Amino acid sequence: MTEARPLSRERIDAVTDLPLGFPAPRAWALSFAFALLLLLCFAIAVTVLFWRGVGVFGNNIPVAWGFPIVNYIWFLGIGHAGTLISALLLLTGVTQRNALNRFAETMTLFAVVCAGLYPILHLGRPWLFYWTAPYPNTMGIWPQFKSPLSWDFFAVLTYLVASAAFWYVGAIPDFARLRDRAKSRLGQVCYGLAALGWRGSMRHWRRWEQAYRLCAGLAVTMVFIITAAYSLLLGGGPIPGWHSSIFPPYFLCGAVFSGFAVVAVIMAVLRRAFRLDDILTDAHSNLIGKLLLAVGLMTAYGYLADIFNALYSGEQSELETLHDRLSGAYAWSFWGAVICNFVPLQLLWLRRVRRNSLLLAAIGVSVAAGMWMERYMLIVTGLYRDHLVSSWGTFQASLWDWALFAGMIGVFLAPFLLFVRLLPIISGFELKKASEEARHAR
Repeated sequence: MTEARPLSRERIDAVTDLPLGFPAPRAWALSFAFALLLLLCFAIAVTVLFWRGVGVFGNNIPVAWGFPIVNYIWFLGIGHAGTLISALLLLTGVTQRNALNRFAETMTLFAVVCAGLYPILHLGRPWLFYWTAPYPNTMGIWPQFKSPLSWDFFAVLTYLVASAAFWYVGAIPDFARLRDRAKSRLGQVCYGLAALGWRGSMRHWRRWEQAYRLCAGLAVTMVFIITAAYSLLLGGGPIPGWHSSIFPPYFLCGAVFSGFAVVAVIMAVLRRAFRLDDILTDAHSNLIGKLLLAVGLMTAYGYLADIFNALYSGEQSELETLHDRLSGAYAWSFWGAVICNFVPLQLLWLRRVRRNSLLLAAIGVSVAAGMWMERYMLIVTGLYRDHLVSSWGTFQASLWDWALFAGMIGVFLAPFLLFVRLLPIISGFELKKASEEARHAR
């Protein structure tokens, strides 16, 4: 497939109008039914949690942070990559962005929502979650700013608002296009409201580009700040295995690594499902493959640096934690992370593998699983054996831990499938612009 080949106007219209004439309703319905089943699992798990309390989780002293924090960090990491890749490609003027940005940004929104639900559900009294917001109550008491919950409030809410603004501003011209092409009155009204009166004048385009670039700059900044914030929550504590200055860059690379992996999976599915071989080309797979390989190697460096820090420090507790990770009760999580993250990744040195979207997606699934095991390894092995032998204990995830995790994947999938069904998955106006530039370049 030729990457620089300009597309015809009819082809661009067909891609942009996918929501108006959806080509795969049966496959979408089956996928959505599966997502609803996972949502049902989420509803049951949350009902049991509210009824019986947070004791249904496997968390217990000394592992007070179990699945909720593991999954919180995992979903938040996935969310980082969508916005980061879209914003960076916009600011650097990479043309392949036009086919990737919309679904990558949408992935970010739903992943951040999933991440944000975990601290709320973990509160025990989730209906009082607003107490984590910084406002004085009737007693004149402010939230405990030293608590990680206050950090979670600022981190998740700020990142969600910045990502939503970036996604929405970028989609305004496409909403206007759907408004003008919708045949039903309801579609015209809904898309018209979302378009905010867009008419496509020169003034609108100029203001839009300024706002879009501003949102991109804020989104990139948010990714770095928020990753540094929650990694310092761990690195600033005295827990063996966590107390390291390598954590902020280590966490950032790991977050982006897992996010790029999920982008690769989604890209392959959309390409096959909607026959978008001329839109999501081998060049896009090659680009994602290179980014995945680069960030994966940086993450591998983080693993080595973490091990080196433990050996160089000579601290008995650090050495014992390292020994636990390599051969202890949870060694499966360490070696699972190493194998899933870095063994299939080496195939990406081959150009033909990077350009094969299915192989790239398979590597992406492996990396996403590996990064989940890495989060599990970091949290659990750091907590189950601390400085006091008397407080040692093991962690075992409960049935409701797993049910909530499966249900949370439904919380991600169901709205994402609605996005695929109702909104343009490819930015039509950016596709048209790139196509015109390719035509003039010939």
